[in-house]
Amino acid sequence: QVQLVESGGRLVQPGGSLRLSCAASGRTLRFHKLAWFRQAPEKEREFVAALWNMDTAYYADSVKGRFNISRDDAGKTIFLQMDTLEPEDTAVYYCAAGLISTTSIRSSRAYSSWGQGTQVTVSS
Repeated sequence: QVQLVESGGRLVQPGGSLRLSCAASGRTLRFHKLAWFRQAPEKEREFVAALWNMDTAYYADSVKGRFNISRDDAGKTIFLQMDTLEPEDTAVYYCAAGLISTTSIRSSRAYSSWGQGTQVTVSS
């Protein structure tokens, strides 16, 4: 019913910037929240940033001040602007969307739709 497709991931040097995009296709549900998660090898999927009610932004402490989450007016594209990238940011980045619920916005369990992921590698 809904497909989320990430793009924009690539190799970048430390201190560089990237903007990831997540495009929705097919029938779009009335999502209450949008988010970005990431997963490094041998690690659990980690919360990065989210938009609650398509307006209020939340960030993991590790990316606060460096990353910015946003969306287009229709809510069909999610963006993650990443600045001053560090090697620790290397991971597969996933976008996600979820309906309204009482589950923490920082929990992967709050999201019902997921993209396939895009690889971000930060290395000199």
